[in-house]
Amino acid sequence: MSMSIRNQIPGTVTAVTAGEAMATVKVRLVGGQEITAAITLEAVKELGLTDGSPVRTLVKSTEVSLATGAVEGLSIRNRIPGTVTGVATGGAMASVKVAVEGGELTAAITKDAVTDLRLAPGASVTALIKSTEVSLAAV
Repeated sequence: MSMSIRNQIPGTVTAVTAGEAMATVKVRLVGGQEITAAITLEAVKELGLTDGSPVRTLVKSTEVSLATGAVEGLSIRNRIPGTVTGVATGGAMASVKVAVEGGELTAAITKDAVTDLRLAPGASVTALIKSTEVSLAAV
């Protein structure tokens, strides 16, 4: 199946914490980072997710934010360090490619943010992704 979601990084489920209707699923990515997905309990059951399940994490590029300094005092659980490898700007928006251990993330952010953060190849960044914006696919 082909998808338009650019950010697809394989990993392995390390924990599933079920609630009434939602669950948090912790995944160890191929690069060693941990990412948390908040998905429905129904999806956990349909995908058969348990500790050790291989999955692919999926995140739309519009749901990836970038920080260039210390990240403190945020509720965002997923914080993945990386290095900018490319920046393509248009009239209002930009696409920023970030190399992370085990793969690459793309962030769709405003052109103004690229300028304000002085993003260019080689810049160190932290990709920020809310757990509710991470989808999982069973593999």
